[in-house]
Amino acid sequence: MFPIKRPKLFALLGIVFIIGIDQWSKALILEYFFRPRAPITITSFFDLVLVWNHGVSFGMFNAPSRWNVYILSTFAVAISCLLLKWLWQAPNYLLRVGFGLIIAGAIGNVFDRLRFSAVVDFLHFHWGNYAFPTFNIADTAITLGVCFVLIDNFKNSRETTS
Repeated sequence: MFPIKRPKLFALLGIVFIIGIDQWSKALILEYFFRPRAPITITSFFDLVLVWNHGVSFGMFNAPSRWNVYILSTFAVAISCLLLKWLWQAPNYLLRVGFGLIIAGAIGNVFDRLRFSAVVDFLHFHWGNYAFPTFNIADTAITLGVCFVLIDNFKNSRETTS
């Protein structure tokens, strides 16, 4: 792997890039795809569906409340600040990327909460009667970031036990 001269700057640019892609994709969906607001079938297992998520992951606490906006946004920003501190101290690339993806996803969803009082979700995968909860690019970044952190954790726990 190529050495990165300024890994912290690279991580911050990555965060800004992911937030930008997330916000751009949501603007595109809202402006061009949902007029009228009906599901758009892409494949037999994937649709674009506009969902306003007032809660957290998988629609938990999904009640339209102004308190949700403030509480969930404050919580996401606080966690992002903690993760930014960890990112700054991360000993390797995998952890920096993982923390950066989680931060970017959390902040992307905070922007939605503050602008719309809800998060714009639009990616819907399903198979027969089974459906995965609708999500967005920010949610994908958070999930991938958590996977990277877990992979690093398992990798390091294996190295210490060997």
